[in-house]
Amino acid sequence: MAAPQSDHSLPYSISISVAPSNEAKLDAHRPDAVPAMTTEEVKQARHRPQPTLTIRSEEPPRRQQQQSQGTLAHSDSTTGERDRRFDQFKTLGGRLERQLSSIRGGSQHPAAAVADDDDEANRDSEAETDDDSGEVPTADRYFAALEGPELETLRATEVPVLPSDETWPFLLRFPISAFGMCMGVSSQAMLWKTLEQEPSTAFLGVSPSVNDVLWCVSAALMALVSFIYLLKAVFYFEAVRREFHHPIRVNFFFAPWIACLFLAKGLPEPVTTLHHAVWYQLMAPILILDLKMYGQWMSGGEWRLSRVASPTSHLAVVGNFVGALLGARMGLREPALFFFAVGSVHYVVLFVTLYQRLPTNVPLPRDLHPVFFLFVATPSVASVAWARISGEFGLGARLAYYVSLFLYASLVARVSFFFRGVRFSLAWWAYTFPVTSAAIATAVYASAMTSALTQALSVGLSAVASVTVAGVLATTVYRAFVRRDLFPNDVSIAIRRRPKAKFGNILKRIRTSSADLKDLVVSRHGGGSASETSSVSEPPTPMVYGRGRAEP
Repeated sequence: MAAPQSDHSLPYSISISVAPSNEAKLDAHRPDAVPAMTTEEVKQARHRPQPTLTIRSEEPPRRQQQQSQGTLAHSDSTTGERDRRFDQFKTLGGRLERQLSSIRGGSQHPAAAVADDDDEANRDSEAETDDDSGEVPTADRYFAALEGPELETLRATEVPVLPSDETWPFLLRFPISAFGMCMGVSSQAMLWKTLEQEPSTAFLGVSPSVNDVLWCVSAALMALVSFIYLLKAVFYFEAVRREFHHPIRVNFFFAPWIACLFLAKGLPEPVTTLHHAVWYQLMAPILILDLKMYGQWMSGGEWRLSRVASPTSHLAVVGNFVGALLGARMGLREPALFFFAVGSVHYVVLFVTLYQRLPTNVPLPRDLHPVFFLFVATPSVASVAWARISGEFGLGARLAYYVSLFLYASLVARVSFFFRGVRFSLAWWAYTFPVTSAAIATAVYASAMTSALTQALSVGLSAVASVTVAGVLATTVYRAFVRRDLFPNDVSIAIRRRPKAKFGNILKRIRTSSADLKDLVVSRHGGGSASETSSVSEPPTPMVYGRGRAEP
C-alpha cells in the first residue's frame, strides 16, 4: 500500500539485487507464487548470492538535474568561472583566494557551498598540484625530470604541473635568461667607447654620439627587461624561486648585475666621475651569489661542480672580472684585485671541468650550441681587467688574451657546427657578449702591441661583433613582435616535486568513473546467460522511484 505523498516526505529508491541465473523469477503481482525447485537446484542456490533489498534516499533524476542547474547558476553568479591551474605559481597562490572564498561562502546556500568545494577539488586534481608545503624541487629532481646538458627539455616520462597544450601567461614564460639581451647590447656601448678612446683605433674617428645612442638604448632595454621580471617576481614568485633553484638557470642571476657593470663602464662620461658607492652596490649581489655558488661547488652533494657545470657557468665567474675591470678604472685597486683572484681560481677549476665534460657525456643539442662561445668571454675580460689593475698589458694579460684568441679561432673554424640548422632562441645572445669582449680585448692589446696586423684584427673583430649584435637584435624583435614565438612555455620550471606516472591522471579518472558506476542503478529484466554471469561481477539492479516514507 503506497504511503500518501507529502511536501515534507523523503524521496527514496528501492533496489532488489537478484543474481542472473536459472533461478525462478519473482512475480511482484503474485507474492504467493513459489516455483518448484529440484534438490540439485536447492544445493546450488545455497552457494549463490541471495537477493538483497536496499533502500536509499535519493532524488529523482529530474529533481537532481534541476537542483544541480540551480546550484551551478548560483555558483557562477556568486563566484564566477576562473582558471585556477596557475594559482600554485602565483605569489599569493590560493591563500588569498581561499580566504575570500570562505568569506563569501558564509552567505551561500549549504548545497551551493558543497558544490563549490567539490568543483574546487576537481580543479585542483585536474591541475595536479603536488602539495602546498612551499618546497621547491631539489637538484636531483631537476636532473631526473629534465634532460639535456642545459636541462631545458622535459623527459617523455614526466607530466608537467602546468597544461602543456596551451600557452601560459606571458610572465610565466619570461625567463631570467632574457637578461642576456641586456648584456649583449650594453657590451656594444662599452666596445664603441673603447674604439673611441684607444690609440690603436684613433684613425677610425669614432664619434662620441655612437656611444651615447648605444648607451641610451642599452639603458632602456635594461629598464624594460628588469621591469618585466620584477612583475614576474611580484605576481609569480614561485616561478622565480624555481629558476633560482634550477642547477643551470641559477647562473643567469649574475646577468642583471653584469649588464649594470657594462652600463657603468660604457657610460658616456668618464668612469672616474662615478662615486665608489656605485661600484660597491653593484658588486655586493655578485659577492653574495659567489658565496652561494662556490660554496655549493666545494661542499659537494647534489650541487657539486662536476654535476651542475655547463657553459653558462661562465656567468658565475665572468662577473668577478668585469667588476675588477670597472673597479680598477675607478681607482679601487685592492677590491678589484680581490675579485680578480677569486674569479681566477674558480675559472681554472670550471675550465678543466667543462673541458673534460664531467657532468654528462651527452653532446649539447643544436639549439644550445651558441653557449659554447661563453668560453671566449671569461679570458677576454680577464686579460683587460689585469691590464687595468697592473697598469700595462703585461705578461699575465697577454697570456689570458692568447687563450681567448685561440678559443675564438677554434670555435669559428667550425662554422657549420654553430651557425647552420640552429633554430633561433634566446640562446643566440650567447654569441654577442663573448665576441664583443674579444673585440675589446683586441683593441686594448693593439694599443700595447701596435702593428698593422693587430689594428686590422681589432677592426675586423669589432665589425663582426657589431654585425652579430645587430643581427641577433633584429631577429629577436621580429620573433617577439611579428611571429610571437620568442618565449615558449618554460617547461623547466613546471616539473613536479615528486615523480608521477605518465598515465596517473588517466587511471585516476578511471577509478573515479568506476566509483560513480557503483551508484547507478539500471533496470534489468530477465536473467542473463552464463557468459554474462561470468563477465559481470555485480549485475545492475532495478530501481523503483517513489515518494513517501519507507516502509519497514
